[in-house]
Amino acid sequence: MVESSLDQLFKNLHLSELQASQADGRKLPPVEQWSPPLSGDIDIRIARNGVWFHEGGEIKRQPLVKLFSSILKREGDDYFLVTPVEKWRIQVDAVPFFITALQIKQDERKDNPCQVLVFTSLTEDLVVAGEKHPLRVSVDPQSGEPSPYILVRGGMEGLISRPVYYELVNMSEARTIDGREVFGLNSMGHFFPLT
Repeated sequence: MVESSLDQLFKNLHLSELQASQADGRKLPPVEQWSPPLSGDIDIRIARNGVWFHEGGEIKRQPLVKLFSSILKREGDDYFLVTPVEKWRIQVDAVPFFITALQIKQDERKDNPCQVLVFTSLTEDLVVAGEKHPLRVSVDPQSGEPSPYILVRGGMEGLISRPVYYELVNMSEARTIDGREVFGLNSMGHFFPLT
């Protein structure tokens, strides 16, 4: 059973504490303040589509996946599940988050009204595109296929799902940047090229 083989992650950090820290959906454990020594590798993998696996089997309990995503930390090219006293390296196929939904809102402040793009990940993280959470598109040089990303937190990105990307493309606008036409979107007063 997944939970029993992962109990070691919670030896000194109780599940109830983690759940309470996420009760409002915004407050996350302070993983950036935790720097325990490496405990080892654990057979957990996050697939390109954001699905979590343990020992080859999908972790189907969404509350457990959300809990693990809340204690996820990136160091260099490696990803870890951390507690104040333990640090377990996991495998991530592309990036750890997968963006499944988009809401378009209007910031109606009188001094600077603007469009706001709010993304939701598979793990229910809400991310507002802007200066601290930029959008970027990487194009595969061989296939020409775009891979759109948004910075979620702690240097970790979310891959934007194909339907959400198409929604962005459909509402994009053309601008001339450095003498060439570029299609993109505004969010929080920042323009993000999609091409």
